[in-house]
Amino acid sequence: MAIVDMLASSSAILYVLHTIVATTIAEERLAEDEFSTDALAYAAAARPAKTAVVALASGERLAYAELTALADRAAGWLASRLGETQGERVAYLGRNGVELLVLALGAERCGAIFVPLNWRLAGPEIAALLEDCAPRLVVAQNEFLPLLAAGVAATGALDEIRTTAPLPAQPLPVHRPIILLYTSGTTGRPKGVIVTARNAFAAALNFIAVGEVHAGSVTLSDLPMFHTIGLIAVARSTLMAGGTLVLTDRFLVPRTLAALSDAALGVTHYFAVPMMAEALAADAAFDAAALKRLHAIFLGGAPPAPALIERFLEFGVPLVNGYGMSEAGTAIHVPIDREAVRRSAGAVGLPAPHIEIRLVADGADVRAGDVGEVWLRGPSVTPGYWNRPAETAAAFAEGWYRTGDLARREMSGMYRIVDRLKDMYVSGGENVYPAEVEAVVAASGAVADAAVLGIADARWGEIGVAFVVPEDAASFDPDALRAHCAARLAKYKCPTRVVVVEAIPRSAAGKILKPVLRERLMNGEFG
Repeated sequence: MAIVDMLASSSAILYVLHTIVATTIAEERLAEDEFSTDALAYAAAARPAKTAVVALASGERLAYAELTALADRAAGWLASRLGETQGERVAYLGRNGVELLVLALGAERCGAIFVPLNWRLAGPEIAALLEDCAPRLVVAQNEFLPLLAAGVAATGALDEIRTTAPLPAQPLPVHRPIILLYTSGTTGRPKGVIVTARNAFAAALNFIAVGEVHAGSVTLSDLPMFHTIGLIAVARSTLMAGGTLVLTDRFLVPRTLAALSDAALGVTHYFAVPMMAEALAADAAFDAAALKRLHAIFLGGAPPAPALIERFLEFGVPLVNGYGMSEAGTAIHVPIDREAVRRSAGAVGLPAPHIEIRLVADGADVRAGDVGEVWLRGPSVTPGYWNRPAETAAAFAEGWYRTGDLARREMSGMYRIVDRLKDMYVSGGENVYPAEVEAVVAASGAVADAAVLGIADARWGEIGVAFVVPEDAASFDPDALRAHCAARLAKYKCPTRVVVVEAIPRSAAGKILKPVLRERLMNGEFG
């Protein structure tokens, strides 16, 4: 064996041994009841002067020492506002920025629970979330005050936080809830996913591993931080690893292309949904050469088209697909290897290090190559839903979380999602649950029966189609129904198309036969 080969082999062996030892230590820590889960603690001590956060909208930059000091002041500000902070909910309605980040970190340090609200929702939807989590404090940006009842929210929190006496982090139980992430349920009622300190720590470790995030990483995400991707996979993983987090307040193609092309900023990791990657590549200012410093572009929310994957590989950048959810964080991920990305187009990848996966059908594990429901277990998996004991019980079996998604494990070990047990569809990277939309349609007073399903769409991934049986066909106005939905639902949830039918097909048990509707639609029966 040549010397170079021997050295390469030795390096590979040492890397494998290092990975095994690091993984073993991490798993031992995760099994403990008490250990530090603070996202900033080590990096702030080891690299106090290093840039932790860059906020593109405001131009603000914070070193790790400054960010951890602000987090302590946020904890002090919350304590001064709330008095008793343990377990109290602090809701936030606003775009990504330093204010959101330091409130999330400060809430964790003082024992409160941070609840980031989806600013894309309609006022009645936000009111329902606030009623469910009953926060002691709501902080909102001025832009979104019209979505809230008058006088319900504090504004300008960051200015006050900067002048507040700090409250240093205290040792707190790792199983305490620190975040509630709201996701709509198949019953149409929103559910608050409980994320404990241990959950968030483990979920961040999982993405650090699969995303190859380290102290030299510079991560850019246009994705909102009311989702697990933005708040945990991007922000928390980056800060735990000691990298630099670049925040934007929204997706703007020119700004994102400028940031990705900025050698001084040095972005290495970018997070998006497929629609965003397509928009970047289609823009006149797109420069493939400027992207070559990227380690990868990470996608979620919907499977990327194979043609899109191949196009970016030609640019020299792997589009890396993954599978996760609010209930578990990153669970499965395609390795960051160009050939693996090419071979696994459409797959979601390999299991993350600190999570176990089963594929189950009829209560038993399926054979290799067969389809089964994805069950998950591990330290990143939620203990359940806020104030939803029945739904929590239904979501778990034998200590495993039942995702409701169907997958197949291929011979390569890669997992491929093949269908959904639930009727959920994904539009523009956002989950849409038909039962929720159907309930709003039914409440219009103009519809006797309705069914909603998602169909493929080149731009949004999927869009909603509402099949309705009008109360009075002669006077029924589809535009009026759309307006009714727009006043009560986020735009991405509103049906794009309304189809009038004589009857909604149902089984003997009364269940809507959505495959029948889909087949009739695909056959052009409805025009």
